[in-house]
Amino acid sequence: MTYTARLVLFAPREENPEILSQSLASAFEGGRIDAVIVTLPEGDERSQINFAKVIAPIVQGGGAVLLLADALELVARAGADGVHLSSSVRAVDAVNSMHRIDRSAGVGGLKARHDAMEVAELGADYVMFGEPRPDGSLPTLSMVIERAEWWAELFNTPCVAFASEAAHIAPLVATGAEFIGLGDAVFAHSEGPAEGVRQALAVIAQTPAPQRP
Repeated sequence: MTYTARLVLFAPREENPEILSQSLASAFEGGRIDAVIVTLPEGDERSQINFAKVIAPIVQGGGAVLLLADALELVARAGADGVHLSSSVRAVDAVNSMHRIDRSAGVGGLKARHDAMEVAELGADYVMFGEPRPDGSLPTLSMVIERAEWWAELFNTPCVAFASEAAHIAPLVATGAEFIGLGDAVFAHSEGPAEGVRQALAVIAQTPAPQRP
């Protein structure tokens, strides 16, 4: 069975929800996006919820799910579709609380293979490899390829392989990862987010992916 990898976008950090909404609306003009991960700005809970409520119609109206980064307590009140954890520390709480209200919980920041297997066993909806670390540094492409290939070959829980630049999309699609994560490759694209998405989808469509049983 053949399949086509899908896109997960890391929205840029932004204090103004209207500005972020414009960037996201542009990205959706470029084609299908399955999920958007948004990091809420610092502030009180009411301000963060209001921020998310401005973003949600753009994301959900575009046919994608809105995942709040590390803000699992705000998901339901903000009208979001789930949470993305930047580490496995709160994985048990996140998976249990999100599934109880029919929302999704995905986990990144997985330093070891054992960590990824553990959160999958807990019931995480996806694992992510290759996203920026808290200090802004990135794993090497070879490290992300190795981890995504291993995961895609052995496990059923979906995998998101993060491409820090457009040139990494094709080799990550070839690993068999179900999703490709993108950030600056879309939102810092010289021709705008729509073109970033359009080009990413073209690369995905042109790149042979492993056959699935």
